[in-house]
Amino acid sequence: MMQIKNKIALLLLVSLCLLSCKKEDTVKTLYLGHTLPQTHPVHKGILEFKKALEKKSNGTLRIKIFPDGQLGSEREVLELLQIGSVAITKVSAATLSNFVSEYHILGIPYLFRDKQHQFDVLEGPIGKSILEKGSKFWLRGLCYYDAGSRSFYTSKKAIRTPEDLKGLKIRVMNNQMAINMVNAMGGSATPLSYGELYTAIQQGVVDGAENNPPSFVSSNHYEISKYYTLDQHSAVPDVLLIGTKFWNTLSDEEKVWVQAAADESSQAQKKFWNDSVEESMKIAKEAGVEVIIPDKSLFAEKSKSVIEAFVKEFPEMETTVNKIQNK
Repeated sequence: MMQIKNKIALLLLVSLCLLSCKKEDTVKTLYLGHTLPQTHPVHKGILEFKKALEKKSNGTLRIKIFPDGQLGSEREVLELLQIGSVAITKVSAATLSNFVSEYHILGIPYLFRDKQHQFDVLEGPIGKSILEKGSKFWLRGLCYYDAGSRSFYTSKKAIRTPEDLKGLKIRVMNNQMAINMVNAMGGSATPLSYGELYTAIQQGVVDGAENNPPSFVSSNHYEISKYYTLDQHSAVPDVLLIGTKFWNTLSDEEKVWVQAAADESSQAQKKFWNDSVEESMKIAKEAGVEVIIPDKSLFAEKSKSVIEAFVKEFPEMETTVNKIQNK
């Protein structure tokens, strides 16, 4: 199925290229694919990237955006970047960790003390170093986008302490870090397709899940999950990437434009995200969702074993983890 989708995507891109070719050899079109809807705050950040780049380049670098998974899943679009068929994409750092192991660090529970600490790290030397690590896998990181903090939501029982997770089946991404975290806190981690989750909660296949407020609301999970516990156990960012095969075709000046436009869009996207969180929480509360503010230190204490297991598996990353925690 993946090969079929890739072939369709490639044929689409070739057709678009032939249709959009201009006599001016100076004009380059960068194809950007992602899986999010056009109402999403990250998509709005990408629109800022497009606007900034086209302005900086005086129209010589143009971006054609394919949202809503038109070019495939996050993993499939990453593979298209690696072979040079697509120039840019946005993916979760969790997905990217399957290609570049250093991104696993950003999924560690309670790695960041708060939002300020998170972006001090991401926009500083440590974050930039992680972005560069992907170049050896043909995936050069440009910047990070805010994807909020993930928290637990449940349908029948409120989670106020880690003990309340006992006996509950919690849907998680098919990611070992997330699985280990929920199990360490006392729940039963249940990997499940996101598209199946609404029905799974409704029918009692799982008792709840974990995600950020905009996703909680846009998925309509707030309709069937009336308890939302803001334990904020992880803050995995999104990453804007450019394939090195395309990057290497750019002049030094064009590379400066691309990076500067990405940095500007990252700052703009933070506001879009904050606005979306406020609106989402308002919708959830008005729908009767009980929002619980727990003692996060109780959850952090339970998840320490996850960090210990991580540095044991990736000892070469222990220094970076310690630098982040002590920053």
